[in-house]
Amino acid sequence: MALTRNLIRDEELGAMSNDDDSPSGKRSKLDRFPLSRWELAVSLGVFLVFSSGLFCIYMTMPAAEFVKLKLPRSISDLRLLKDNLADYANEYPAQFVLGYCATYIFMQTFMIPGTIFMSLLAGALFGVIKGVVLVVFNATAGATSCFFLSKLIGRPLITWLWPDKLRFFQAEIGKRRDKLLNYMLFLRITPTLPNLFINLASPIVDVPFHIFFLATLVGLIPAAYITVRAGLAIGDLKSVKDLYDFKTLSVLFLIGFISILPTILKRKKIYE
Repeated sequence: MALTRNLIRDEELGAMSNDDDSPSGKRSKLDRFPLSRWELAVSLGVFLVFSSGLFCIYMTMPAAEFVKLKLPRSISDLRLLKDNLADYANEYPAQFVLGYCATYIFMQTFMIPGTIFMSLLAGALFGVIKGVVLVVFNATAGATSCFFLSKLIGRPLITWLWPDKLRFFQAEIGKRRDKLLNYMLFLRITPTLPNLFINLASPIVDVPFHIFFLATLVGLIPAAYITVRAGLAIGDLKSVKDLYDFKTLSVLFLIGFISILPTILKRKKIYE
């Protein structure tokens, strides 16, 4: 069955590549939106369920001047948000953590940009230990939700947006089935592939959920620590780019290399 699924998937991707080369395939992607009406209805339904839950959580939280609050899109927005929320977080810690977690998971599930600012905010408001725990928990929960949403309706969307990247990812997964956890850890630790793509593409290329979950839970810890720790000195940050300088990226790739070292050693032993 797995071989049959892979053959069908390869045919689908090959057909898409041929369509792209044809005159009709050169039309704007907006003219051939991949989701069917049923798939679009399902995605909107899931979005409405999550939105309703988020709204209910907000409605049960103690009153505050929410008119001042907005999702940050820059470091200056984040500083203003932190100043507005600091007293509220101290006065209502449990309610605030619930609202923070619900917002983070919602953003991660539906691929809404800005979770890196939420991670920085965790460091600024909660400190390193509690901040890392919250960020890893929320990022893993959101990635899990995104995984199952993609499993339900994601195949046409992924093959439409990233056909070449998906073929590459599928080939790499196929070559590393025996040490798949190590490879997924490497991808999570290093910025080799965007986390958004990994969340969406993993169920399409048959990455088992338990491997996806464990690699996400463990692999996000280094980057979460770096981001949360930077949130402690949010006043010194000028832009998000300052988070990942050459030294930081070198450390992440070193940790990632260690995660795939067993695979490299095994291949070397087989070769010898």
